[in-house]
Amino acid sequence: MRAASFLLSVAAAIASVKGAIVPQRRADVCNGHAELCNRSYGNVTFLGAHDSFAFSDDPLALAADQQVDIPTQLGLGVRLLQAQAHVNDGVLHFCHTSCLLFDGGTVEDYLNKVHDFLTANPNEVLTLLFTNPEGASLPDLWDPPFQASGIADLAYVPPSIPVKQSDWPTLGDLIDSGKRVIVFLDAGADTDRSVPYILPEFEMVWETPFSVTDATFPCSVDRINGPLSTEDHMYMINHSLNKNILDTGIIVSDPKDAPTTNSVSSILANAGGCEGFAAGRAPNFVLLDFVNLGQGLDAVNQLNGLA
Repeated sequence: MRAASFLLSVAAAIASVKGAIVPQRRADVCNGHAELCNRSYGNVTFLGAHDSFAFSDDPLALAADQQVDIPTQLGLGVRLLQAQAHVNDGVLHFCHTSCLLFDGGTVEDYLNKVHDFLTANPNEVLTLLFTNPEGASLPDLWDPPFQASGIADLAYVPPSIPVKQSDWPTLGDLIDSGKRVIVFLDAGADTDRSVPYILPEFEMVWETPFSVTDATFPCSVDRINGPLSTEDHMYMINHSLNKNILDTGIIVSDPKDAPTTNSVSSILANAGGCEGFAAGRAPNFVLLDFVNLGQGLDAVNQLNGLA
């Protein structure tokens, strides 16, 4: 009996030590798939919604690039939300080119909806990619809505920047750490590091051209910055087809084309055309208009080797 008791005590002590050295992972499923938990954030493809705030089911709302709201987009599998910010009466809003054209409301209200989703879905990693065309102040205008909504508490801060594509944590590690939101800004965060969780996009992510009117989506590196090589960046394909209205130079997205544009074959062809710039890797982000149309998530799952 004494020998058995001693062995049990030793086993318990070993288990305790092992538990201290190797913490138990809380996330067994990450972004809907167990296979993604041990995969680096920089080696996952995420479905993205372009102008995510600009949703309307009105066919005459030409500035709307989505038909469904933020919770619905997230429910469809979107894990990158893109939006453009403008200052409206001293408050940061998400607007399409101008708040007079399409005002999607305040950034804080938008982030509150995002926080609700993250609270209800604790095993999800989400990317926020915002544009800052007016150079709004990070500490004065960007940080307050992130703090008020609680998103700042969930935002990942790398040990140093830029982060190479191969050096990001795994999805499981991000979830386990409680820091499972990655925030990129296209302008301002490269020169102002006073808000450390807002990361400079182009130092770590390059994009293909936007406002594309060619349905074959020829690939090129359109915007990139920083010391990292092109191959060491993550990258995003802007996979939305636009129409030039009566050759006026006014470019709008067309929901009639979306089921074809957002098809598996079209997305995979675009991704395949870009792999030569990324050492054969699939894109990290596939940015779509009208995410409720077509097969965007099916294509992303295939790019992740899940289907």
